Amino acid sequence: MPMTLAQDALILVSPWKPVLLLVPLVAWARLISSNYDKHAARFHLEPKRWNSFHLFMGLIAFAVAVLMPLQGILGIVVGLAAEVAILAISMLAYPLIANKDERVPEDHHVKLLDFSNAQEAKEAKAAAKHAGTAELLLRTPDGDTVAVPEKDTEEFTVRVAAEGVFLRGKLARASEIVVRPTGKDQTYGVIFLIDGVPTADTTLPAAEAVKLMDYWKKAGDLDISDRRRKQAATVGVGHLDKKHKVRLTTAGGQTGMMLTLMLDPELAVRRKVSDLGFLAPQTEAVNKIVEDATGTVLLATPPDGGGTTLLYTMVRMHDAYTQNVQTIESDIQDEIEGVRQNPFDPRAEGQEYSTLVRSILRRDPDVVGIAELPDAATAKEICRGDQERTRQYVLLRGSGGLQAIQTWCKAVGDLPAASEALHGVISGTLVRKLCQNCRVGYTPSADMLKKLGLPADKVPQLFKKGGQVLIKNKPETCPMCNGGGYFGQEGVFEVFPLGAAERELVKSGNLAALRAEFRKRGYPTIQQAALLKAVEGITSIEEIMRVTSSGESKKPAAKKAAAAS
Repeated sequence: MPMTLAQDALILVSPWKPVLLLVPLVAWARLISSNYDKHAARFHLEPKRWNSFHLFMGLIAFAVAVLMPLQGILGIVVGLAAEVAILAISMLAYPLIANKDERVPEDHHVKLLDFSNAQEAKEAKAAAKHAGTAELLLRTPDGDTVAVPEKDTEEFTVRVAAEGVFLRGKLARASEIVVRPTGKDQTYGVIFLIDGVPTADTTLPAAEAVKLMDYWKKAGDLDISDRRRKQAATVGVGHLDKKHKVRLTTAGGQTGMMLTLMLDPELAVRRKVSDLGFLAPQTEAVNKIVEDATGTVLLATPPDGGGTTLLYTMVRMHDAYTQNVQTIESDIQDEIEGVRQNPFDPRAEGQEYSTLVRSILRRDPDVVGIAELPDAATAKEICRGDQERTRQYVLLRGSGGLQAIQTWCKAVGDLPAASEALHGVISGTLVRKLCQNCRVGYTPSADMLKKLGLPADKVPQLFKKGGQVLIKNKPETCPMCNGGGYFGQEGVFEVFPLGAAERELVKSGNLAALRAEFRKRGYPTIQQAALLKAVEGITSIEEIMRVTSSGESKKPAAKKAAAAS
């Protein structure tokens, strides 16, 4: 007999059945309205579109549950399961997509269920139960947990202070935390390196600062009594559901001891060539330099200008499983898969950098990454290497490609030998990227465009830092950049391949003619690359002026960048 409407209604006659279907719907709606909607509005993630999506999914879920054609308890169970499944898709879709958006800082990612750190959380809870309360779980280089001191003790106060420095730095997005003497009043300053810019945090009395530094040294199993010699170790730090590696370095000077904490240094140097910031023509030039695989290529950056990242990226571009790839480093910041990384210890008796370089080059490697050029002896050993069979990347500290070539030639002391070895130079620095969540667009004045050499018809808009966002028509500090206006860094580069003609100019010492040759070939300079990024809205004119050198005219750089855009 066909089912009647009355019979259909009997399926939901019991009062608990509709309530059962409404429970997951109410919980889902509360999550969406109280969490996801506010999160999307805070980071400008198109909340109206997301709310429409969630509403659509909620209606589908409720309709499927109510209109399930099965009868009795089976219909209720299947309908409830289908409703929960559809709502789960809605709940999972937002965090999976939002967490990948660059406008959302890692600390503000929407959390999903994660049991990977359950053991660490259990250990931290057990430690806190028998001692004072601590927010961090510290592990020595050997993996042992650093016990939390008893509450109401001086050691516990020091532990809290040591944790506080780390937590404030992490919240501020610092890549490095430095505790060092201020040089006056027997005080120490805590400095955060945020997007490459030192930012003062607080000052401490000398006695408190020394105790704080000693606590971190103890966590790294370093010699606390030695306050002069440079020491380094890696400490594991667990906070909430995140694990961090902290590279701590201590060294003493005339004014006192200094502590540096590098947060997750291995993540900073893990970059693909496409992520560094090369322009498209520069990427092609870099690929050709790598394919050449012979001779010496100079890599030049200023201090804290991304030099180690550039060196590691270039080395990784070679196949370490079909080639003999090695590095020589005083401070190994990350393990490069398949690459033999040779450490240099300047404290070792009788060991010299040039001697280690000569030893490595005599083993007939295919690729060698040399992390510094400390003296003329090292430069001469590099020149003596087999330039036809070995590619050598040499990292220098400098602000431009031509300066790097000049430094190289001076170190070698023999222009023919220095020029014959060179097959390329890649120099660069880092610029801060504008926060995409709060950057402010503006129409530049005609006078400004004229000074920059930018034609108004090609650059109708530039961007500057903001620092605030509107939330419900009220200005609030941008949660992404913490009001700084910048978020993250990107490289700007010069890439100059050196062929026979360029090597002849280096041999003659005619750097002016070499500069003209690079311009003739259309190789962008650092200033040109940086200005192009400002035109694209990646950085600001103010940041370019802060970072780039003034040795080269900005006007031709601006014209070339505008033409390229």
